Amino acid sequence: MKQLERPGGFDEISFARLKDEIAAYVAGPAEHWASRIEAERRVPPELWEELRARGYLALAAPVAYGGREIPFSRYLELVELFSMSHASIRMIVHVVNGTWRAMDGYATPEQRQRFVIPSVKGEIKVAFTLTEPTAGTGADLRCSVVREGDSYYLSGEKHLITFGTICDYWLLFARLAGTRGADGTVALLVDRRSPGATVTAMEESMGVRGTDHARLTFDRTPVPVANRLAAEGDGLSVALGGFLTPSRISVAMSCVGLARRAQELAMAYAARRETFGKRLVQRQAIRFMLAENATDIEAARQLVLHAARQWEARAADAATLSSMSKLQAVEMLTRVTDKALQIHGGIGFWQPNAIERVYRDARAQRFEEGTNEIQKTVIARELLDGGAT
Repeated sequence: MKQLERPGGFDEISFARLKDEIAAYVAGPAEHWASRIEAERRVPPELWEELRARGYLALAAPVAYGGREIPFSRYLELVELFSMSHASIRMIVHVVNGTWRAMDGYATPEQRQRFVIPSVKGEIKVAFTLTEPTAGTGADLRCSVVREGDSYYLSGEKHLITFGTICDYWLLFARLAGTRGADGTVALLVDRRSPGATVTAMEESMGVRGTDHARLTFDRTPVPVANRLAAEGDGLSVALGGFLTPSRISVAMSCVGLARRAQELAMAYAARRETFGKRLVQRQAIRFMLAENATDIEAARQLVLHAARQWEARAADAATLSSMSKLQAVEMLTRVTDKALQIHGGIGFWQPNAIERVYRDARAQRFEEGTNEIQKTVIARELLDGGAT
């Protein structure tokens, strides 16, 4: 496929072809992968390779890195499509298309060659490693490092780390021992094979089956100072500005895609299910549910795209809009999937109905990249402490 960027600007024709290609993939091969993932409770390595070979793991990265350089707000149109597939497929696309950006904004030329470009090309896997079992996700990090010469020695715990058992490096956030607050934080690329690092696979989750998550324990694990992104004290800037702000927008769009899938399933079921001589789609109660869902989905989609364009423009309100879009989209997804399952009636509660899987996967979005309460905290802080009117 030719590049989507050309001297005259964004190539809408090539992008339309790519959208059609991904839509066909989601409706076809991805459904077969979904069945296999649900049956085996794991993501086969061959799926990673297929997504890499198709170029789906390098959609937003620069052409110079081996990517397609699709603008972020347009890339989200593809996230919506992938999110209509199995949650683990969406997770792979989302994470790999996001972690390179967090690294690239702070990487030295040497780090770009060692970590960023190999990640884009699918030669290495990088897992975003922030969440801890004994602290909140932010400036109260308890994982700590002590610097001795050209090495940091890392101690502490992490959990809920997506791809944490199969990655090559953890993009990990810790603090300098003895510091408090954001000023003491560091961003490190930690080799998964480092001594003193213990990796344990977490138990199966309710939804997003197949995606591995890890518990990590570090006991004076050595990390070269050369593997630090940005300066000491900039760790949270890498985590929040480099990854979480655009990632929350991307997760918000994944809510839109999953809600769209739930709506399609509900409409199809209502069109064929007959009770008391009428198809469900003819009943006003059902028609109203579907109308409310369609309105909810479109409203969330537009807020997400607005947040994305503001982030692209480096607007001052981008981080706030990121949290707003994530909050709104998650609440929307909860409403839409609940109505979609209700339209299916009792049969929708049983496997292997697709709506059963969608309903389970939807609940996970309320935690990914920060709970609703975290998003409200970010929004309220800007409204009340940032001078917003």
